[in-house]
Amino acid sequence: MDRIAVLVVDDEEQVRTFLGELLGSSGYQVRCASSGSQALEMLSGGSFDVVLLDVMMPEMSGLEVLRRYRASGGGAPVIVLSALSGAEDAMRAMKMGASDYLSKPFSSDELEDAMSRALGNRLPARQAPAAQAAGASREEASGERILISHSPAMRKVRALVERIADTDVPVLLLGESGTGKEVIAREVHARSNRRNRPFIKVNCAALPGELLESELFGHERGAFTGATAEKPGKFELADQGTIFLDEIGEMAIRLQAKLLQVLQDEEFFRVGGKKSVRVDSRVVVATNRELEREIELGNFREDLFYRLNVVAIRLPALRERPEDVVPLTDHFLKKYGKQYMSGVAELPPEVLRAFTEYEWPGNVRELENMVRRLCVLKDATLVLDELRAGGRAPASAPSLPTSYAGDGDVEPPAPTMRMPVPMPAAPVSVAGPGGAVQVLEMPARGAVPAAEVPVNQVVAQPKYTNPFDVPQPPPPPPTVPEGEMSLKDIGKRAAMLAEREAILAMLQRTAWNKRRAASKLRISYKALLYKIKECGIVDPRASAEF
Repeated sequence: MDRIAVLVVDDEEQVRTFLGELLGSSGYQVRCASSGSQALEMLSGGSFDVVLLDVMMPEMSGLEVLRRYRASGGGAPVIVLSALSGAEDAMRAMKMGASDYLSKPFSSDELEDAMSRALGNRLPARQAPAAQAAGASREEASGERILISHSPAMRKVRALVERIADTDVPVLLLGESGTGKEVIAREVHARSNRRNRPFIKVNCAALPGELLESELFGHERGAFTGATAEKPGKFELADQGTIFLDEIGEMAIRLQAKLLQVLQDEEFFRVGGKKSVRVDSRVVVATNRELEREIELGNFREDLFYRLNVVAIRLPALRERPEDVVPLTDHFLKKYGKQYMSGVAELPPEVLRAFTEYEWPGNVRELENMVRRLCVLKDATLVLDELRAGGRAPASAPSLPTSYAGDGDVEPPAPTMRMPVPMPAAPVSVAGPGGAVQVLEMPARGAVPAAEVPVNQVVAQPKYTNPFDVPQPPPPPPTVPEGEMSLKDIGKRAAMLAEREAILAMLQRTAWNKRRAASKLRISYKALLYKIKECGIVDPRASAEF
């Protein structure tokens, strides 16, 4: 059997390389084009079974490539890719003859599902067994998160999944975003007697009503401009299998009525069709909305709610099951450590404790992305600093030991000590092994909160050998006569001094790389230069004597 030929059209080399390797490892024969004109030339001179086409490209957009290809009689399925996830682009692409639409970034599972829909039974030899099994192993892998759960709440969820998996009743999954509703949906399918049939996912929030109707129920040739051929809908593709409708609360009222008909009668009409289509698809839906409230507001049909609410499974938020944080972290460390070859085998107990104390508003999805970032950066201090900067990490979250830092372009944290910065009327000196340095002089009472200040910043070195450790001059004392400094001026002065200390600390951490320091302080490069001048900070590269 000849290998299935795929043309990848994208102006980004990284995307072409990724898709080429991914599809090539799955048994496809892949060729790539970096522009629309090159793609049209390759399509006119060669035969391709599927085209993956990016929308946003210079000179000629993907939609224009699609229009010209269809006008010239090209009939290969075209899967449109876009980073904008615009509903208007999606609708135009489908009307112009695209067979499917994926929003970047998409998972390998989503791409594989789109390829399967485009090719039908014509799959590479390596993919054929998986297609016949309807990706059962993939569903099992996706269910790993629930299988490794240790909390009583998730054990109850798992027990309920096992009880209802072999039935054909609709399942309503409730819970916050990121709690793993899709994972549970795949687990229901993988444990059911439909496990060897397709599992089809549809995100009801990703497409407008008109396009979602065509996506779910298909359309007939000539149903609208650009409908050059009939297209089966996702319900037909999920026949004998499971269809997962994510974000069901976003579905338009008109479409809700058509969905209710499918649930009641197991039949529907394609867009523009005159003949009913019968299907046998198990329906699993998910939402993070309170549907009872949506019913009161008139946004959701009450009869559809009762039809879907046969078995409802509410997934607890991650903050309600802290026992799962550590095993999930270990699981994701193994997963992404292998993917990025980071060599991060485990996290120190201090970091794990910080993770368990954090509330994780983004739930399991946020935890997964955090661990993924750790495996890429190889320095947990950056992640913890990010959590603290956003006010999302516990105040007691410690910094990671410098021995953990990886070999990437990441600087180790400077040694720090916690010290209150007082604001009395007389200068204050902080003693250190090299002498003393004046820290603050200000005619005011009270103190600013304790701050972490690098040791080599508050200790005056009598003689330095590192050009980046030049002692900074203390801030000038106020020149306003006593009794004439307003409270507002005092606040401005305190803020400037605090900013000065923070900027100095970050500049020394980044070896006086101002652009990197500006990025870590989350201000623009120009703003940092202005602050350096305003605070009287001396750049050692301009003043040091070697």
